[in-house]
Amino acid sequence: MIITTTDVIQGAQIEAYLGIVTAEVVYGSNALRDFFAGIRDFIGGRTGSYERVFEKGHQDAIAELQQRALRLGANAILGVEVDTGTINIDQSGVLLLITATGTAVKLRS
Repeated sequence: MIITTTDVIQGAQIEAYLGIVTAEVVYGSNALRDFFAGIRDFIGGRTGSYERVFEKGHQDAIAELQQRALRLGANAILGVEVDTGTINIDQSGVLLLITATGTAVKLRS
């Protein structure tokens, strides 16, 4: 399956637009990871543990997006966009939210 951020695929013809597909991935916070991120925030530098969480989240969201597009009979997803955010659950915790969206299409073979 072709998954791209562009709205066209050079040399390909779209046979059918199958609809917008979305996928969401939500991760809970982790006390140990938060502790070390807090230290890193204080002394400066990158927070590798959260970078890995977001990297995995992007991969998981795109994989879920692909599965949802396949169920529609798509062989490509155009205009893919991945967004990140947080959901505050109370004063002591947040959830990490990663959303992927695109247009499922059937390309002419």
